[in-house]
Amino acid sequence: MKVEIDLIAPCGMNCGVCHRYLRENDACPGCRGDDALKMVSCTHCTIKNCTSLAAGRSRFCFECAGYPCRRLKALDKRYRTKYGMSMMENLQNIKTRGLKAFAADETVRWICKTCGVKLCVHKRYCVHCGTVRSA
Repeated sequence: MKVEIDLIAPCGMNCGVCHRYLRENDACPGCRGDDALKMVSCTHCTIKNCTSLAAGRSRFCFECAGYPCRRLKALDKRYRTKYGMSMMENLQNIKTRGLKAFAADETVRWICKTCGVKLCVHKRYCVHCGTVRSA
């Protein structure tokens, strides 16, 4: 599995490990993909639809003058608490190490150490073999 750079959302989420992207039917194309193929909640995402991102002034939230905004802080807190992943940590890694290095790290991070199948950020275990993933 190689993480596609276009699957890294403006907020730092790796859309390639989202349950909506991984599902077999009506899979989401990721935040940067075609809105016509996404759920309404994703097309109305306040972070994805941020005016700075929409105007093309920023590709990632850390490039915005308002970083980190309250919306990103709330999303980060929810993902750290529920899923053991930090959007702001991801963004810091992208900022300091670059997008390609971050994507390479994600390729390794989200593979089950037992069976080699791609993990889902929204599950605490591998859906293929049941191995509990490390946070």
